[in-house]
Amino acid sequence: MITGPRYKIAKRLGASVFEKAQTQKFALSADRSAKNKKRGRGRTSEYGKQMLEKQKVRMTYGLPERQFRNYVHKALAAVHNAQPSDRLHELLEMRLDNVVWRLGLASTRRGARQMVAHGHVLVAGKKMRVPSHMLSVGDRISMREGSRGHGVLVGFSERFLERPLPSWLSWDAKSMEGSVKERPTAVSADRAGDLVAVLSFYTR
Repeated sequence: MITGPRYKIAKRLGASVFEKAQTQKFALSADRSAKNKKRGRGRTSEYGKQMLEKQKVRMTYGLPERQFRNYVHKALAAVHNAQPSDRLHELLEMRLDNVVWRLGLASTRRGARQMVAHGHVLVAGKKMRVPSHMLSVGDRISMREGSRGHGVLVGFSERFLERPLPSWLSWDAKSMEGSVKERPTAVSADRAGDLVAVLSFYTR
């Protein structure tokens, strides 16, 4: 997905959009830009705020507009008294590439997508090359035997001990296997933005 100048986008949407922007140097630069905008612009409209939230969430997960819109439509069609914002959060978090990132197997979501696309990840013992593959509670994820010595996984066991594991996931660093224990919630997986505003943007 082509996103354009990443630092410029991150200054507009927030540092959380891109991992490379989460540095002290970027924070200082973004703070200066924000002060200049306050002096030069008026109040942002409600529509503008909703659009920024939509872009922030979409960019955070690295999704093209069409795919992101499909997730929104699925969330709005949620049944069994599910809140659309909760359903949208679950759909985004249960993507295979996001789970690989949450487990710490890749340092960025973009890296996780590449890892999946290159065939390093197994779901239920079978190679899965589709980053958008939607996982379910109980699904088992593992690393392909021949990929466990892959460059990005060297020293993973030590790094894994230093990284907090989301409560809705399980992982054994020695066997390089884990599973989805339960559905992610706003408590167990922080939301990337105001999902209610995102839904309002698409239902105006």
